[in-house]
Amino acid sequence: MGQKVNANGFRIGLTHSWPSKWYARGKKFCDLFLQDITIKRYIEKKMPDAGISLIEFDRGKKTSVIIHSSKPGVIIGKQGAAIEDLRKELEKKFGGSFEVTIQEIRNPDANAAVIAETIQGQIVRRMPYRRAVKMSIEKALQAGAIGVKVVISGRLNGAEIARSELFKEGNIPLQTLRANVEFSTKHAVTTYGTIGVQVWVYHGLVFKKVQQIHSASLHSAQTQPQP
Repeated sequence: MGQKVNANGFRIGLTHSWPSKWYARGKKFCDLFLQDITIKRYIEKKMPDAGISLIEFDRGKKTSVIIHSSKPGVIIGKQGAAIEDLRKELEKKFGGSFEVTIQEIRNPDANAAVIAETIQGQIVRRMPYRRAVKMSIEKALQAGAIGVKVVISGRLNGAEIARSELFKEGNIPLQTLRANVEFSTKHAVTTYGTIGVQVWVYHGLVFKKVQQIHSASLHSAQTQPQP
């Protein structure tokens, strides 16, 4: 199961949280859900080299857009001019009131989305894909990742027949739900076709919630009256 589904969605509520935090009913849910996807695609298309890893949405009186990026300076611009322009564009294009905030990724070399974007950019610039992948994996392991897996698919090096190649270093327990695994996919558009890049990064096991459940059960057992 863990080998076939998106590793992020598979762990929602365990090691990952929902990127969109709001509630709506009926048709309004469909409209807001579609708007989230459209805003995400719009920002990623407008800033393709900003190292964007995740875009979160929180809806209240204002629509809060939180952008996780390895290059916050590219999005913010000089004296915050670029981020203010982005906010005005979102309000003009989608209506309503928007608030845009940036969160810097502290360890970009071990982030799956940043790794996938780096490999994608190097393939587009005609760098040998094996070298690009191996350099990214080496950097990720040096940055603290326990395991990295990369799959490259398409007409590699302009070959007539498309194929897939897998590169793996370390441990990637995709079926273990408490394993903190990040997943990202990117597409490198080249003159000889589109090359798909998939990246999995394993950061270790998460026991925090398990410990909380265990301590809560111990507390309830201690507070119960003894016979």
